[in-house]
Amino acid sequence: VRDSSRINTVSLWQAAHAVIMERGLAARATNALQAFVQLIEHLAADVQGLALHEQMDHVIQGSGLVEHVKKERGDKAQARLENLEELVNAARQFEPGETEDDEPELDPLTAFLAHAALEAGEGQADAWEDCVQLMTMHSAKGLEFPLVFLCGLEEGLFPHQMSIDEPGRLEEERRLCYVGMTRAMERLYLCYAEIRRLHGEEHYTRPSRFISEIPGELIEEVRLRGNVSRPLFSAPAVPAVAEASAGFRLGQRVAHEKFGEGVVLDYEGQGRHARVQVNFETVGSKWLVVEYARLIQV
Repeated sequence: VRDSSRINTVSLWQAAHAVIMERGLAARATNALQAFVQLIEHLAADVQGLALHEQMDHVIQGSGLVEHVKKERGDKAQARLENLEELVNAARQFEPGETEDDEPELDPLTAFLAHAALEAGEGQADAWEDCVQLMTMHSAKGLEFPLVFLCGLEEGLFPHQMSIDEPGRLEEERRLCYVGMTRAMERLYLCYAEIRRLHGEEHYTRPSRFISEIPGELIEEVRLRGNVSRPLFSAPAVPAVAEASAGFRLGQRVAHEKFGEGVVLDYEGQGRHARVQVNFETVGSKWLVVEYARLIQV
């Protein structure tokens, strides 16, 4: 198809149609190419009149891309699925900018793709210009910056929901958070959203346990608005929170006669049924009944 496009000076799409008509490939390859062309034509017809994010979602689902990624399994497959979902979310929030008077107005999809192409570049600022460098915490290892923002420190996001119940993976994310924090030379901001639009839906979030594990005297809470909807280290809004905690608080260090020292991650229930989740340095995360655990506050 590429050779036909180059020789005849036509687009790849036009060349694909020509190759199908001329039967320039083996029967199996021709059938596969024809099925692909028909898929694109059907998707193009189906998304007519749909909102931008609905177009994205329809193409991702209708193309079989989700099923293809799910076959891979593992962390990489999960990350790719989340990227596809966030693509739909980005399309939902996209607002095309104004065009110059002498420029034709772009359709929403073209404007979105053009915006994404511009925003995807690296090193857009020269070395002497003030700029923001966006990177993952893995790629930040070994680097240092005067000012660092760690974003998305929320339960279910960082640590990820898939890591919360696995001590090994939870510890790895805790170490990664430490790596990110120590990239800051002068000032560090730890950021979380109280309400996050994720995968096209709004979710009420809780601050990451990694924040509550930092001694309170080392943290200064900063808010952009006057109304504080929830203290930084608040517990879940459930009845009888004070009784359920049995005197413990999130991020507090405790000791157990068998498991040694650990940090309180969560608690639930009340009275004799109160349970506390402690991440022990020796055995990882465990849920214990407060009445029988005999935990000592360190």
